[in-house]
Amino acid sequence: MVAPQRTIDQRLAPAEVRRVSAAVVDALVALLCGLAAGAAAGVKVADGVVELRPASPAVWGAALGTAVGLSFLNHVLLTYAVRASLGKLLTGLRVVRAADGRRPGFFRLVARWLFGFYWMIVFVPLHLATDSGVEQQDAVGLRTVRR
Repeated sequence: MVAPQRTIDQRLAPAEVRRVSAAVVDALVALLCGLAAGAAAGVKVADGVVELRPASPAVWGAALGTAVGLSFLNHVLLTYAVRASLGKLLTGLRVVRAADGRRPGFFRLVARWLFGFYWMIVFVPLHLATDSGVEQQDAVGLRTVRR
């Protein structure tokens, strides 16, 4: 008996799950570290009493600065060193140049990182609002592949 042939969507599903899982891990690391830094910046100790001031601009500045800085460190510097961010390392993916499969350059990684913010601000809300089938594409001549 011949096994039923899988459709294209069924074959591509594991790759998309890996890609989304890597993005979620990367986002959680940046957000949780940012929140921890913000909480640490907002703690004031007076007369043995610990007080957290979440409305302070220093809290949100430290949180945002840490999250963006860690995102840059993860997506640009770590990827430049080992061809993968933390999430991609955990899910078995890596970033290569689309043209020849070689190591990505620093400035392309910076452009890819900036494109990720653009994607997040423009296309994610559009996709959620319209329930479209838009998938994230590889940007600036770089491609995510399995290790």
